[in-house]
Amino acid sequence: MSLAKRIIPCLDVDNGCVVKGIKFESLREVGEPSELATRYEAQGADEVVFLDISASVENRRTLLDVVQRTAEKLFIPLTVGGGISSVEEMHATLRAGAEKVAINTAAVRDPNLISRCAARFGKQCVVVAIDAKRVSPQKWEVYTHGGRKPTGLEAIAWAHQAAELGAGEILLTSIDADGTQRGYDLELTRAVVEAVDVPVIASGGGGTPNDLYLALTEGRAQAALAASIFHYDQYTVAQVKDFLRERGVTVR
Repeated sequence: MSLAKRIIPCLDVDNGCVVKGIKFESLREVGEPSELATRYEAQGADEVVFLDISASVENRRTLLDVVQRTAEKLFIPLTVGGGISSVEEMHATLRAGAEKVAINTAAVRDPNLISRCAARFGKQCVVVAIDAKRVSPQKWEVYTHGGRKPTGLEAIAWAHQAAELGAGEILLTSIDADGTQRGYDLELTRAVVEAVDVPVIASGGGGTPNDLYLALTEGRAQAALAASIFHYDQYTVAQVKDFLRERGVTVR
């Protein structure tokens, strides 16, 4: 019996407001985090991801007051990321209401942070976010600082290392596809899924229910994350789940 696939709306938060751009640029405001989160929960979302996308760039911690206001209104899991760079900051984020914490820039800078967080809070709380850009056929480079800084790390190898160090999940975003609504990078997604033994969340490019279907089937992801498709009321979470069920995908 296959595990149910998850549908996860994403809130990219900048200065306390949810924003959306294309390929991590040209951001525009789309709403308030707690209001959007509760709307998506009512539509049947399995989880919500909250990413403070400017925290690492501005060298500051996640806006925990905004996280707390969002978490207080939710009954589904909330994953929070952005600017979290220590075990203590992860602890504060969990205390603010997050069920899982995503780390990206800090994990690249100090890979053993993954192990320390997993040892303290359990692997199930640790999500390693990977923002990857294609640099050649079948090769992707990891970027940090909100998709602004190339690292020289190869994305598939880094995903494998992160899982070995204790990541409970990989949140994988294709920078090339992000915000385009032209579909996920299925080759990238499938390559990471094959390289790790933990769930992979596909992110970047979802524009139609069929895009999410392909990420979960051809891409073999355990979950699909999307933003624009939900923020701009093109489809509801419920409509996406109905589409998937009709095509034989088990969803919650």
